[in-house]
Amino acid sequence: MLSGSFDVTICFEEPALIPDYTGSMLRGAFGAALKTTMCGTLTRDCRDCRILSRCLYAKTFEPVEPPSTSPARANAVPPPYVIEPTLEPRRRFEPGETLLFRILLFGSANDFLPFFIHAFELMGRRGVGRRVEGAGGATFSLHSVKQNQDEHLYDVNTGRLLNELVTTRLSVQPAVSSGQGRLRVDLITPLRLKFMNHLQASLPFHILIRAALRRVSSMFATHGQGEPQLDYPGLVAQAGGVNVVANDTRWLDWERYSSRQKTRMLLGGIVGRVEYEGVSGEFLPILEVARTLHIGKQTTFGLGLMDFEWQETR
Repeated sequence: MLSGSFDVTICFEEPALIPDYTGSMLRGAFGAALKTTMCGTLTRDCRDCRILSRCLYAKTFEPVEPPSTSPARANAVPPPYVIEPTLEPRRRFEPGETLLFRILLFGSANDFLPFFIHAFELMGRRGVGRRVEGAGGATFSLHSVKQNQDEHLYDVNTGRLLNELVTTRLSVQPAVSSGQGRLRVDLITPLRLKFMNHLQASLPFHILIRAALRRVSSMFATHGQGEPQLDYPGLVAQAGGVNVVANDTRWLDWERYSSRQKTRMLLGGIVGRVEYEGVSGEFLPILEVARTLHIGKQTTFGLGLMDFEWQETR
């Protein structure tokens, strides 16, 4: 599955206040701008549209799931993008100050980056967050779009791409070790997971692996060349024997405003660090891909970003 990573910097044109967690704000504004670009209106129901299967907005925000027989999929319909917001704890920006976020694109969504950039520019004219004085969102201009962290990809003055898009191919590689070791997992943005239809406030290893398998399976099936050939039941069963040896996690609540539902919603997830003992190296390829894809619910907001380190002990 193709994966592209693009750093977007915006420059505020007026004093702005943004929410504590900017991922939801950016995702909502991005969706509204892209739908306006494609459709011209925010009021039309996509389900009634005759060109639903060809619409970029629908493909990006309301993708149709292909058939699957995998028990790991659980009716997931994953969009082909993730917005990774800055984790800087800052809410007020003055004119001329910049805000950085990253957008990850998967599969054929990389082909449509110019349309997404145009949507970012429309976002700026509409505004995001709220003005310090007056109603509405604070306007911004697009400052830069980069790939590989430092290569300018887009000329904001001419509206032209400067270089070819660089993508990588994600795949579940064979395990380099079948030994066992200690695994440290850092939950960088809130992780929202459901098991047995209940949100989880703790993270046993089997729940982490179920979430990683579900995410990898659904993303590769929808936006790649098909689900990886993995022993899903065997991996889940093996994960059930792994113990938590250190737990420094907590539940973090945050609030978002849903423009579509016209209401404020309280969302939360697990953040912090958890360590496991007796983790086979066979799990590492799945976790490596999941590290890029994010896991859990609301990944398009940037939730479920995690990192890990494994040290072999035997």
